[in-house]
Amino acid sequence: MSEYTAKVMWQRGTQNFLNNRYSRAHSWLFDGGAQVPASSSPHVVPLPYSDPAAVDPEEAFVASLSSCHMLWFLGIAAKQGFEVDEYEDNPVGLMAKNAQGRIAMTRVTLFPRVTFAADKNPTHEQLTELHHKAHDQCFIANSVLTTVDCQPVLAVS
Repeated sequence: MSEYTAKVMWQRGTQNFLNNRYSRAHSWLFDGGAQVPASSSPHVVPLPYSDPAAVDPEEAFVASLSSCHMLWFLGIAAKQGFEVDEYEDNPVGLMAKNAQGRIAMTRVTLFPRVTFAADKNPTHEQLTELHHKAHDQCFIANSVLTTVDCQPVLAVS
């Protein structure tokens, strides 16, 4: 069993908290020393109380699913002898009411564009299978109720 930690820090400062007019800007700190500016989404809490330049939890959720999928994909592709030159994804998360009537991230769609070394490109079926295996192995996708779709694009160098 592995344990993962992070520190989330917010301070009120001199803001009037009780009138709900306070900044939602905060920081995420990770064990390797990375510090990420974070905030509520401006879609949820209006400006100026959100920081649009910071990462919000919804964006982080979408990026986490995409990153996990990519890391598994790269490992599986390497084991199968497919040399990846580039991997880019522009995932999209959809917030909507779930079956219980609550607002939730109900769908995340991945759009991975993978460029392989010119000497060995997978077939469309092999590419689909690589992504299917990556999805099955992704710890984050296995941890959430969200439907995670993957729409891979084969980029030929």
